[in-house]
Amino acid sequence: MENRLTHLDADGRARMVDVSGKESTAREAVASGRILMHPQTLALAVSGQGKKGEVMAVAQIAGIMAAKRTSDLIPMCHPLSLSSVKVEVDPSADGSGLQVTARVKTTGPTGVEMEALTAVSVALLTVYDMLKAADKGMTIEAVQLLHKSGGASGDFRRV
Repeated sequence: MENRLTHLDADGRARMVDVSGKESTAREAVASGRILMHPQTLALAVSGQGKKGEVMAVAQIAGIMAAKRTSDLIPMCHPLSLSSVKVEVDPSADGSGLQVTARVKTTGPTGVEMEALTAVSVALLTVYDMLKAADKGMTIEAVQLLHKSGGASGDFRRV
């Protein structure tokens, strides 16, 4: 594990990493997270009959939009031209809530981990917003990077 923090200069001041000399390569990141809720709230989400509309579809769109705007939200992120953003919102296998998975791709000098994590986070927050009238006790958890490929730092796969 590398101990050097790339967003700090030699004097400890914040900086945006200079990627101008890095080679453009194909990069991909996959992230996931979930939101736990009461069974009746899950039924409402899956039915598409919520007061604010089709929860899962709106969350999917919100996640895609968020990935595209990550550099506006995270101060040291580079604005990237994304080639693909896919967000899936599905009922959890154990019936405890909804699972969100985001897969983001680009060809460029820096990775897309933050875009994938942002997509998941905003999709989950959107679910909460759309269902909070029915269940304020929902819990967002386990937002995590599952996989990344490409770039000088190599591949990563959560085990």
